[in-house]
Amino acid sequence: MTFLRSICRWIDALNTWVGRGVSWVTFIVVMVVFIDVVMRYIFKMSFVFVQELEWHLFAFIFLMGAGNTLLKDGHVRVDIFYQRLSPKQQAWINFIGVIFFLIPGCYLIIVTSSKFVYNAWNVMEGSPDPGGIPYRYLLKACIPAGFMLILLQGISLGIKSFMTIIGREFDAMEGER
Repeated sequence: MTFLRSICRWIDALNTWVGRGVSWVTFIVVMVVFIDVVMRYIFKMSFVFVQELEWHLFAFIFLMGAGNTLLKDGHVRVDIFYQRLSPKQQAWINFIGVIFFLIPGCYLIIVTSSKFVYNAWNVMEGSPDPGGIPYRYLLKACIPAGFMLILLQGISLGIKSFMTIIGREFDAMEGER
């Protein structure tokens, strides 16, 4: 059981660390959008690079921050039944969801995006637009990386759910709930 706790702590710490980095990128995207708006409406100028940078940063935030969001249980959940269930029943739903949906879904996206990312890196893919960002391959690499973080966090959630099911609940030190 100590080994499983160590795995969960490591995964949780990794996604917490990545989440902190992503929070700074969120600040940067706000500044980039602000500068873009000022340039557009006050100086009547716009740059393709800045517009692409906005959506590159936005994509990075969502791809790399999703594992941390899962850690914090922050994904949107429209469920009128789940919230009324006992912790053990919630653990069963989480465990089944991780095993049958999250792990296979992440695996499929990681595997299918790998060739896509490999090709982008192979040709050092950039923007097709003049003045665009020349490093599009870096953003594409975030697809499998982000889903790997979600997969790892799903494994942590699965372990914690399993521990709750068997009556060996983790202490509150994980802090995600």
